[in-house]
Amino acid sequence: MKRNATAIWQGSGKEGKGNLSSQSGILSNTQYSYKSRFEEGTGTNPEELIAAAHAGCFTMKLSFNIDAAGFTAEELSTKCDITLENGAITSSHLTLTAKIPGISQEQFDAAVKDAEANCPISKLLNTEISVESTLM
Repeated sequence: MKRNATAIWQGSGKEGKGNLSSQSGILSNTQYSYKSRFEEGTGTNPEELIAAAHAGCFTMKLSFNIDAAGFTAEELSTKCDITLENGAITSSHLTLTAKIPGISQEQFDAAVKDAEANCPISKLLNTEISVESTLM
């Protein structure tokens, strides 16, 4: 399986502008710029997209792990904070809240640890990855 996205940029790094489109069409000429990346301008940015990818990938991997343990998640909610410092992504921090009827804390912790280490986006990122999880 292969997936793709396209970035088009026009102009200088600071004054220019760009747009992103994805194979699925969910991103279609989505605006990004210096302001949306480094300030609070309108549009998206690569770090926000990485955060969405990591949160989504981790959560889906965790769901498969929970299924394999014989449980079904009622709800998994994951927020991802990506930190960009000195031109490099230095960390990805996942904050998870989970509602899984019947699962023990030990089973939950094992499923979370495996998802943290083995979701494809975690494997891709060459940075510190941490998870803060709460089982409700």
